[in-house]
Amino acid sequence: MHLTAEQKCAYEEQGFLLVPDLVTGSDLEALRTRLREYTHGGRSTEKLTLQIEPRIQRGELRVAHPGDGIRKIDGLVQGDDLFRGLGLHTNIVDILQDILGAHIKMFRNALLLKPPTVGSAKGWHQDSPYWSVEPMELCSCWFPLDDATLENGCMMVMPGGHRLGALPHVSVTDDFVIDPNAIEPEKGVAVPMKAGSGLFFHSLIPHYTAPNRSEKWRRAIALSYLSSHSRYTGEGESPLYFPICGETFQGCVR
Repeated sequence: MHLTAEQKCAYEEQGFLLVPDLVTGSDLEALRTRLREYTHGGRSTEKLTLQIEPRIQRGELRVAHPGDGIRKIDGLVQGDDLFRGLGLHTNIVDILQDILGAHIKMFRNALLLKPPTVGSAKGWHQDSPYWSVEPMELCSCWFPLDDATLENGCMMVMPGGHRLGALPHVSVTDDFVIDPNAIEPEKGVAVPMKAGSGLFFHSLIPHYTAPNRSEKWRRAIALSYLSSHSRYTGEGESPLYFPICGETFQGCVR
């Protein structure tokens, strides 16, 4: 599933590209079933990192089941066979090679959950200012396991915003977002998506998701990748990133 010349040009100009039907049918249903086992079925999350909705964490909101309050799960690609298969899926990797080149590592993977009427907003932000990697040219595949709609918190992006470079971010309650004086939210566009599709986006594209105001789940996983030629700019030696394809290079990320 490689990109056409037109698709690659669109990604470079707009900073994002929607690709339908990366995973369908029984493979998609198996991912949903497995995720439900982690949140509601008793499958161990001991080796995973979980984040709870802030209002629940503070005791301001109660839910019927603990799984209804989970906001984020990190590490499933490394720790689960089905999600590892998703992170290495040929349809995703083919497209990433068109964008990032032949040598790729996974920077991170995070399930981003918006339980019905509970899931909170994620304010306008760019990914690269959070991450100690240069150049700021990582690519994420945002992959919804449920249909992502205007009502349940689909992705919103700012076309061409990656060309603005890294924007200033500020801390607000429960979030770290682009300084409101540095962004024009009215320029954002919503990207509703069918489950199993992928939104490939540049790590400097400003993006946002609204609260889930519906009675339906909005579960998605953000799979973030970087070129193996990238450089780690944090303290100490580069972390060991999950290998996807190609080689590791001296002086670059491990």
